[in-house]
Amino acid sequence: MTSTWRNWAGNEQARPVRVLRPADTSEVADAVRTASADGLRVKAIGAGHSFSPVAVAPGVQLRLDRLAGLRSVDRATGLVTVDAGMPLWRLNPLLAEHGLAMEILGDIDRQTVSGAVSTGTHGSGTRFGGIATQLRALELVLADGSVATCSPEVRPELFAAARVGLGALGVITAVTLQCVPLFALHAHDAAMPVAETLDRIHELADTNDHFEFFWFPHSTTTLTRRFRRTEADAPLKPIGAFARRLDETVSGLGFEALNRLGTRRPGLVPPITRFAARAMSTREWSDLSYRIFASPRDVRFHEGEFALPREHAVDALREIKRWIDTHDAKVSFPLEVRFAAADDIWLSTAYGRDSCYIAFHQYHRMPYDTYFRACESILGSYGGRPHWGKMHGLDAEALRPRYARFDDFTALRDAVDPAGLFSNPYLDRVLGLAPDAKPAGL
Repeated sequence: MTSTWRNWAGNEQARPVRVLRPADTSEVADAVRTASADGLRVKAIGAGHSFSPVAVAPGVQLRLDRLAGLRSVDRATGLVTVDAGMPLWRLNPLLAEHGLAMEILGDIDRQTVSGAVSTGTHGSGTRFGGIATQLRALELVLADGSVATCSPEVRPELFAAARVGLGALGVITAVTLQCVPLFALHAHDAAMPVAETLDRIHELADTNDHFEFFWFPHSTTTLTRRFRRTEADAPLKPIGAFARRLDETVSGLGFEALNRLGTRRPGLVPPITRFAARAMSTREWSDLSYRIFASPRDVRFHEGEFALPREHAVDALREIKRWIDTHDAKVSFPLEVRFAAADDIWLSTAYGRDSCYIAFHQYHRMPYDTYFRACESILGSYGGRPHWGKMHGLDAEALRPRYARFDDFTALRDAVDPAGLFSNPYLDRVLGLAPDAKPAGL
């Protein structure tokens, strides 16, 4: 038996029967065929940044850190093909060297590119979809060990599903991304009263290229964050080295210390969060986009997130606030609110509707179950769809009515992987068992 694997948050773990580190697509195919012959399930893992058990691998765990090269770059078209195990924090500077950038990124960059697209990772911006909308082709190893390429023209149904495929359709070995010319962002952070933020939420979302905000539920202040896209050769005013170190200390070691204090003395959590809200400062800066989109996340936490029709955002946020206030809940991390455009990806949380994403967090040493269940219930009542890489308790029966193409996805999964070779207990729960699969186990 191998050593125990844990995800970044520490809430999921596995002791795989076998751990492999394939260096190319052929080695992935060999690993899949061998696992199938041995009766073991297979899961590829990336950086372990999913809070859900989507990548837990009790059978054969494929670590893709050696499958992490840049295959091709076409600066004229912006098409870039990269191995699946390439982490975003490495990819972004490589793209910049070629005068290119990802059109949108999430708020962290620790994930692998395949992990980010497979779980529906997104950023914020009402004109922009999630990272998976930038895909133009995929290479993946199917359950029979064959290597398939899919795109809008080649095996379009497989492409439509696999862009946010949860690892259920095969092991992605390479992705082709539609990149854009390198650009910069002008960022503006500003504290704003909660009432004003909620009153202006749609105006702020629609009049900025990218808009998001953070709200500590025990406070009356939000930190609003607005980004305006500019040319890469525009004069840049990045955060200075001293200010950056100070930020990292305050949001890292300082915030960690406050959360540890709140863990020992829960009654201090509301004043701590009000202090943190008051400490949020107004500032402006500019830099290349990838240096601004993503922020360090040094304090560990648990997280859930739901996407709901954006017209319900304010009502849902107010209902979460009422629940916290009436249940004397001690929530030490802020709610994070972002926006994204509708897309046509079958299991994308933004499928067919412009969406508001509401993420709820709790420090990893503090109780979270009751709070998370309440958020799940409230956001679910507005048609919320859970982020596949974050914590939730829903199953296939609850998820099916929330996705118009849910049955199309599972039918395709049943056709390409009838034995559930690429499944695990989480996928058995959220998708249902494949027709020839055995429940749980390996």
